[in-house]
Amino acid sequence: SPPDNNMAEEKVKAAFAELAIEWKCKEHAIAPTVEDGIKEIGDLDCCFAKNLFFSDKKLGKFLFTVHAKRKVDPKKISGFLGLSSVGNFRFATAEVLQELLGVQQGSVSPLAVMNDTTGAVTLCIDKELMQANYVGVHPLRNDMTNQISPDDLTKFVSHFKHDAKVIDFGAAAADTPPEAPKAPKAPKEPKAAAPPPKAVGKKAGADEKGITYTKADNFPKWYEQVIVKAEMIEFYDISGCYILRPWSYSLWEAIQSYLDGRIKTLGVQNCYFPMFVSEARLNAEKDHVEGFAPEVAWVTKSGDGELQEPIAIRPTSETIMYPAFAGWIRSHRDLPLKLNQWNNVVRWEFKHPTPFLRTREFLWQEGHTAHSSCKEADAEVLQILTFYAGVYEELLAVPVIKGKKTEKEKFAGGFYTTTVEAYIPGTGRAIQGATSHNLGQNFGKMFKIEYEDSEGKKAIPWQNSWGLTTRTIGVMVMVHSDDQGLVLPPRVAPLQVVIVPINLNKDLYTAQKEQCYLMQEALEAAGVRVKVDDRDNYNPGWKYNYWEMKGIPLRIELGPKDFEKKSVRIVRRDTNEKMDISWEIVPQQVALTLVKMQHEMLAKATKERNDNLVQVTKWEEFVPALALGKLCLTPFCDEMEEEEEVKKRSKAEALAAAGEEGEDERCATSVAAKTLCIPYDQPPLPEGTPCFATGKPAKAWVLWGRSY
Repeated sequence: SPPDNNMAEEKVKAAFAELAIEWKCKEHAIAPTVEDGIKEIGDLDCCFAKNLFFSDKKLGKFLFTVHAKRKVDPKKISGFLGLSSVGNFRFATAEVLQELLGVQQGSVSPLAVMNDTTGAVTLCIDKELMQANYVGVHPLRNDMTNQISPDDLTKFVSHFKHDAKVIDFGAAAADTPPEAPKAPKAPKEPKAAAPPPKAVGKKAGADEKGITYTKADNFPKWYEQVIVKAEMIEFYDISGCYILRPWSYSLWEAIQSYLDGRIKTLGVQNCYFPMFVSEARLNAEKDHVEGFAPEVAWVTKSGDGELQEPIAIRPTSETIMYPAFAGWIRSHRDLPLKLNQWNNVVRWEFKHPTPFLRTREFLWQEGHTAHSSCKEADAEVLQILTFYAGVYEELLAVPVIKGKKTEKEKFAGGFYTTTVEAYIPGTGRAIQGATSHNLGQNFGKMFKIEYEDSEGKKAIPWQNSWGLTTRTIGVMVMVHSDDQGLVLPPRVAPLQVVIVPINLNKDLYTAQKEQCYLMQEALEAAGVRVKVDDRDNYNPGWKYNYWEMKGIPLRIELGPKDFEKKSVRIVRRDTNEKMDISWEIVPQQVALTLVKMQHEMLAKATKERNDNLVQVTKWEEFVPALALGKLCLTPFCDEMEEEEEVKKRSKAEALAAAGEEGEDERCATSVAAKTLCIPYDQPPLPEGTPCFATGKPAKAWVLWGRSY
């Protein structure tokens, strides 16, 4: 079945598992109509549902899930809903259906409300269905039907923040007087069937094995397809948790190797602490725990019994590690103490998850250090931030802006926070890349970490914490990849070169393959990660598309004519640039091209970021710039209350401009402006420059954007 269908089904299946709903599903032939569906489900014990999606410009969007026999007259919908106005209900277009419910015509189902993240659709269910033992609905694909109880259906839609209106269509029909019979009309010539409408952002005639959505027109679908079809991610049956396949995990290993070597030059040692923390320890630092409380996952049972005290799964490790620090730090000779963990953490996000970017479990490193002076701690904070910028710019070819967070956005319970901020051109949004915090002496006071200084006096150490996550991978994918699939920077690519022998001449093919393996040996000797793809069950075109989708930086082709000329063709993944070179210089040319590609990918991404970074000095220019996907550098008074006011005001103006009343709090991409950082690279700020939002004296240039 098409990969899009697989992803839709896996999402539904994962939600069923999370809600403990039994998965009773029958596979069958494609059934785009109700009649087809009834015929295909056969002996499945359920009442098959018909789904109708109506739209009214003033009254909104309505999904009616009714008994298969039910006929719904659009003119009578207002009466069914108890609305005073008559309305002008029409069937919604395929584009609206795809945009709001994420399904194609013929696959509509009440389960599709899981994709309605803005709450734009009102779900109305036939009372007769709710009185049945089971209801038959598609799991967002019309070659399968789920058997689900009305109670479980209610549980499912409620989980995704929808309250289904149960309507007694039978009674409503009985209350309506029959219409007078009309004179029969002359039969019309049957119309030719209209072609099915194109889904939003879907390529015309696209091969379902490849990327079928475009980055420009349907970014969420495009991103999902890239990470799944490039074999980076597999969906799991617990929402917000994902399987990292070897292709993506190897990227994390490259990041680990780069960063681990650098932090060890500072004297940092790796260690491991337990992932569980008691409620008492977690609550020890009030501001800190309040910052994480909504995201903490708790273990409350052991077997069939309740635990005497719930145990939290670490959202971060300050409260786990610092009681041990109190025992280890007694003298100034015990400082500095520098530890790092490579581990996983759990933050039970309320917002809708996005693989790599916002997940309930993720991999990261968290460094925790203690110092005898603020100056020493400050120096480390900035050194770590430089390392983080290197991960993005040197490894992943993603430009970042280094800066300090405002008081409102700093780490909960800390002294100050520094950050590297990236930009996603495809969405016009910023994203926090990694943070390095000076925690001050606050945690030392809470956990009674004291030492005797060189003068014999009691002192509290200055502490830092700093972390970088697998979010790095998602940012890289979003910035560089294209409509053919993944694009990997050479330094981080698991494979940098694939060599494809082209079998057009059986007499030469064996010799061609031998030459390919000789080239592989020469490239490996030069330190290049390379593979020969001589599989005989796939043709060269299929191999080209496959490795393009996987993001391999360079492809080397060797055909019969190339063999006779003792040359090869090299193709760059990012630009599709082709060059023909002789065998003798392959190692040198490949090495040169990989270096050139790495630098040019960073240069391209930097230009895109800079082209979308604007200086704004007046409020009336601010929200329109954000709406165009810009990062806004503004003179700002840097007051917490005013920062919150800018956030509220920008959101209200953006919603008003779009004709919307509100947005779903679960959405991870708000239209509100957010401070990203106070960049360390500051333009001149003449004395008396007014704040762009309040007119008060500005204290600094502050970077704003719409952020993930």
